[in-house]
Amino acid sequence: MELPSYEHEATLIAQGFVRVAGVDEAGRGPLAGPVVAAAIVLPDDAVARSLGVRDSKQLSALQRDELYDALIERTSAWATARVDPNEIDRINILQASLLAMANAVAQLEPRPSAALVDGNRSPAHHFPDGFAPQVITVVRGDQRSVSIAAASILAKVTRDRIMEAYDAEYPGYGFASHKGYPSPSHRRAIETLGVCPIHRRTFRGVREFCENAHEPSSRR
Repeated sequence: MELPSYEHEATLIAQGFVRVAGVDEAGRGPLAGPVVAAAIVLPDDAVARSLGVRDSKQLSALQRDELYDALIERTSAWATARVDPNEIDRINILQASLLAMANAVAQLEPRPSAALVDGNRSPAHHFPDGFAPQVITVVRGDQRSVSIAAASILAKVTRDRIMEAYDAEYPGYGFASHKGYPSPSHRRAIETLGVCPIHRRTFRGVREFCENAHEPSSRR
């Protein structure tokens, strides 16, 4: 299997951009939980190559966990950011994803001069005032850019761990197994238990149950 390359990063560095971040998100499709983004600046291509970094979707959960630990040990320039369900419902999932990505990039220290972002939409309008790195969107970036692939691992593992913690907080929904995605078991749980505080109420599969749902009034 061909690994993502350092080509995009090398091109930007050759153009004078000193720090190039890879940026990706996890959790656009679930019915529950936050959308999480990650940003990372790899010190060089050798680090990712030695670790075998690739798109998080091509890895097992164990492989992702191991790579997560290895990546944060090899670089100090990484950050994650989340946007929770109430904000997702307020601004929509696309804007929430872009906001999470912008916040992750803005948290990097030192801040990057350029960012490679997975997809075809730039989060630039969500950056704080005075921060304007060069943004390059890369379709299928997690398969093409090793920095974006690394970010995809950090985002996915971070979000999975959040959902596993929610499983204990809201038992019966199965968040530890399906991570909030619209699996048959999750849909059945919503029908049986109603909507809980971390469900996205504007999403089809949830909004139908909101009006008469017996929602928990506080966290268990």
